[in-house]
Amino acid sequence: MFSQGGNEATWLPPILPQHVAIIMDGNGRWAESRGKLRMTGHKAGAKAVRKAVRFAANQHIKALTLYAFSSENWRRPLQEVTALMELFIWALESEVKSLHKNNVRLRVIGDISGFDQKIQSRIAKAEQLTAGNDGLTLNIAANYGGRWDVVHGVKQLAEQVKKGVLQPEDITEDRLHSHLCLADLPPVDLVIRTGGEYRISNFLIWQVAYAELYFSPVLWPDFDEQEFQGALDAFSQRERRFGGVVSNET
Repeated sequence: MFSQGGNEATWLPPILPQHVAIIMDGNGRWAESRGKLRMTGHKAGAKAVRKAVRFAANQHIKALTLYAFSSENWRRPLQEVTALMELFIWALESEVKSLHKNNVRLRVIGDISGFDQKIQSRIAKAEQLTAGNDGLTLNIAANYGGRWDVVHGVKQLAEQVKKGVLQPEDITEDRLHSHLCLADLPPVDLVIRTGGEYRISNFLIWQVAYAELYFSPVLWPDFDEQEFQGALDAFSQRERRFGGVVSNET
């Protein structure tokens, strides 16, 4: 990127997002297009996650949030849901040591109570192991929904009002935000959705209010470092106004 100053062009480093969120779509279609079971696509998608995490860490992105399992995904066939849970357990057991070695902090956001005790225990151990790491923060959204997130935060505020420690007129956007997932992290700057669909699908509906959106036709298992870089390049060309006006002063 170059900036024209006087008669000289000055090179400026590209603007990188601090927080990237990805809707990983297309695993099932990837498998079906190859005449394979949908679960094969989910396993291939797990490999793509590994690449994305490594790339984000190398780019010094502060936070990466991945939409792994929505609260609506329970509606899928029982066999697929069961296989996804098994894959989730496998990933927690096999990947967490590598994440810890590479200074990645792992967190799982969503209604964790919806999982069985085995998965809840694995999540707690993985988060505890990596809690002190100060590199990339990797958030896995599992049994997560944006509407659930907002309602969960409102319920916490309602409890404070009920106890008399908070007055209704003291409820502000900032106070509600502090009770939502990812409140302690930089705002989401960039949302990437793979698979050729153009919707948010109830993902971080509060947190992405001013995020830039990037839609890729690539199915998630084929989303590699080059595709990720393309999304970052597109982001660096965006003019972010946050509801204001960019000054044209020279």
